Amino acid sequence: MKKIVFFDIDGTLLDHEKNLPASTKKALQLLKDNGVFVAIATGRAPFMFTGLREELEIDSFVSFNGQFVVFENEIIYENTLNEKELEKLFQQAKTNEHPLVFMNDKTMKSSVRHHTYIEESLGSLNFTHPDEDARFYVNRKMYQSLLFCKEQEEQKYAVDYPNFNFIRWHPYSVDILPKGGSKAEGIKKMIERLGFELKDVYAFGDGMNDLEMLKAVGTGVAMGNGVEEAKAHADLVTSDVSDDGIWNGLKELKLI
Repeated sequence: MKKIVFFDIDGTLLDHEKNLPASTKKALQLLKDNGVFVAIATGRAPFMFTGLREELEIDSFVSFNGQFVVFENEIIYENTLNEKELEKLFQQAKTNEHPLVFMNDKTMKSSVRHHTYIEESLGSLNFTHPDEDARFYVNRKMYQSLLFCKEQEEQKYAVDYPNFNFIRWHPYSVDILPKGGSKAEGIKKMIERLGFELKDVYAFGDGMNDLEMLKAVGTGVAMGNGVEEAKAHADLVTSDVSDDGIWNGLKELKLI
């Protein structure tokens, strides 16, 4: 029976220093050798993990938390932010002095020339501050945006923009996604394409944006370093990412 495993990136494939543990790379190669299909499911944009895909030889992924799904280098699903709503949000955020970053599958642009919240948030992923282009979202497909504000400040936006989902991933940054969009939805699109049964679908994750995914798949695995909510939604909790978490989890599942 064919099986598929989806892996989150930050805190799951990559450790706390954004390095790929040797045991993880070895485990994924063993998975493939065993005939298991391997895919990525991340909040990152495709351009943010090109090197990792190449290193691991993975060409199927769910990106932007489910809004942009690629199977063997072919786009099979897209879900974009409504441009009129994004324009309205942009104007409101500007008034509140909350900068935004707009993202498509190729690049990202900032609504301001420089802001420390942007620098710090994206710096935690080893990315530099994007160039300024406040109108980048006009007449382009935007799969995700980032709102930069302190904790709790996004709640007013969540009330004002019911067609968007707001998911915090950093003390200064929040993902803005189309309503109902999630890694779980993206995974459903891919397994429909592949004809897999849900019981043969596995996922590893650690963050708040992994909750739906861990619940939706046949077997959800939370990393030992994961948030408590992820552990509560998982069928299995493995060790910390830096303590061979992927290797140990796959071993326990008897997939390697």
